[in-house]
Amino acid sequence: MIPEALQYAASLAVTPADFRRHVSSSVRLWARAKRCKRDWATHEANTKSHILHAVSDLKQKRTAIVLGSGLLRDVPMDGLVQAFDTVVLVDLVHLASVRAWVALRGKGKVRLITRDVSGLEDALKGGRVEPLAFLRQVPYLDFVASTNLLSQIGVGARRKLEKRPGQADLIVPQLIHAHLTALSGLPCKACLVTDVAYQVTDRQGKVLETGDLLAGIEAPPSARHWNWPVVPFGEDSGDYEAMHRVIAV
Repeated sequence: MIPEALQYAASLAVTPADFRRHVSSSVRLWARAKRCKRDWATHEANTKSHILHAVSDLKQKRTAIVLGSGLLRDVPMDGLVQAFDTVVLVDLVHLASVRAWVALRGKGKVRLITRDVSGLEDALKGGRVEPLAFLRQVPYLDFVASTNLLSQIGVGARRKLEKRPGQADLIVPQLIHAHLTALSGLPCKACLVTDVAYQVTDRQGKVLETGDLLAGIEAPPSARHWNWPVVPFGEDSGDYEAMHRVIAV
């Protein structure tokens, strides 16, 4: 718990006030990723390779933006920093460990943006949901990656809407659709990696639970897909695991 406490304290100090409530969940994810390093390795490697493949044929490599940059475990930062003039990382929280990586290995090319790209606030106000509209203001934008973010938009929105009965089923599909529409409408190359469904099974292979992570919105055709043991046996319980289905577009 000491590493987690240090990570939390250091991260809280450098996180804008409006986003500090998200630091604890980011630290929990950081701790889980360390515990599940072996089980998550294939997923992280697949995500990195898909992003690098997506940028390999670009004629211009000026600015790249990573939406949902998170812990950087699934982002090929060395490759992006080498290839692009500027790499912009966008997330609710950039932990102290991420900031340290940027300072030590970012070569002065990496920028951090703390931002909520879910679109939930606009949806609650009844306005037009354009969570990625800010990308239009980014000069020389040649590449955007949405990395293991889309399903978390839905999960996070449902959590915030728990006290608003019925609204989640109306709003979450809207948010998922808005994100996919925005990515497909960008004037530059874009790629998407997201988990789309999950299945919980016990050690005998019995299916205990299944779920759709895109709230009924049809996923775009994928170039690759794989399974990701988000909760392997022994993480939350020795009796079950949660396997997520991931697509790369």
